[in-house]
Amino acid sequence: MRADELAETLAILDRLVAFNTVSANSNLALIKYVEAHLRDRGFALHRMPDATGQKAGLYARIGPAGDGILLSAHTDVAPTEGQRWSRDPFCLTRENGRLYGRGTTDMKAFLAAILALADRVSKVDLKEPLKLSVSYDEEVGCLGIARMIGALPEFLGMPRAAIVGEPTEMAVAIGHKGKVGLKAVAHGEAGHSSLAPKLENALHVAADFMGRLRGLQDWYAENGARDSDYDIPHTTLHVGKLAGGTALNVIPERAEMLFEVRHLADDDPDVILGKIEAMAGSRIDLERTVAYPGLQTAPTARVTKLACSLAATNAKIKVAFGTEAGFFDGSGIPTVVCGPGSMEGQGHKPDEFVTVGQMAACHAKMDRILTKLTRGNGSLP
Repeated sequence: MRADELAETLAILDRLVAFNTVSANSNLALIKYVEAHLRDRGFALHRMPDATGQKAGLYARIGPAGDGILLSAHTDVAPTEGQRWSRDPFCLTRENGRLYGRGTTDMKAFLAAILALADRVSKVDLKEPLKLSVSYDEEVGCLGIARMIGALPEFLGMPRAAIVGEPTEMAVAIGHKGKVGLKAVAHGEAGHSSLAPKLENALHVAADFMGRLRGLQDWYAENGARDSDYDIPHTTLHVGKLAGGTALNVIPERAEMLFEVRHLADDDPDVILGKIEAMAGSRIDLERTVAYPGLQTAPTARVTKLACSLAATNAKIKVAFGTEAGFFDGSGIPTVVCGPGSMEGQGHKPDEFVTVGQMAACHAKMDRILTKLTRGNGSLP
């Protein structure tokens, strides 16, 4: 990467980090910036606002008709509240080869690389189109792309390959688990605590249900599908929050529990949810709050070979975290995940950073994408 190209990418990243796009906030200012950048470089754009009008996703494309390659990034970032930062999280800081700021790793570094690529793409004759997806509300359950994906064939056309630029340290991730988030509301009977043996305690109902969930977790660990490519090679169930009651001397009438299932591709989530519903009982109401599909791309798939070629790596991995990749894959677009930074090492943490070295590796990948698209179909595996 030439020094001027690095400076351009870092200037873009600086602008992106300055937008406080924590998922609770609007992303419209950032979207307007991205739109202006792409429009000035000849991209066709299609904005998709959410129901509130405070957030939007964006599809963009440049080049001739055809399939081409899709690059995907999300605009929202994890919250900083309650974290101890030693720097302003929304001001890019460069120190000792590291670029600090909220979202640098997850995943504004990749978005900056896309926008820097857009400048180079606009100056060459493309034989294949470049297509972009810029989403919102990924951090709260991939809600944005779930609303956007249906419009993709009409406004972008189906690409032959999609690369989601979540942080993988530039390895090619070919799999991740799917997720279903649920809310359980347990119902009891309000009354004085002295009557506890006679009245149903909603917290006890919820706790008993939690115990049954732990038993189901143990069953899947022993009897469910297994995939040794994951650090935790089986489907997992996790309770993240339990709340209820008003005072010590009042029997709780209501308790609420939030829990999730992270499932392997070979464990059908509908079957798992059926088991959960069967064990819930009459005093528990269940509500699905969020869901996204997993990803399982073959190591020998054309998209895997393409991504490895573009990233100049043979490293193929599966990751613990979820991404939007399953939505693209489920729509018939061969998809992998590959981007700069480390989710485990830096993502969502105070003093989040991405290294200049990772940015350089991503820039080199973008240059290879540019070369592929200027050579046409024959150069795409």
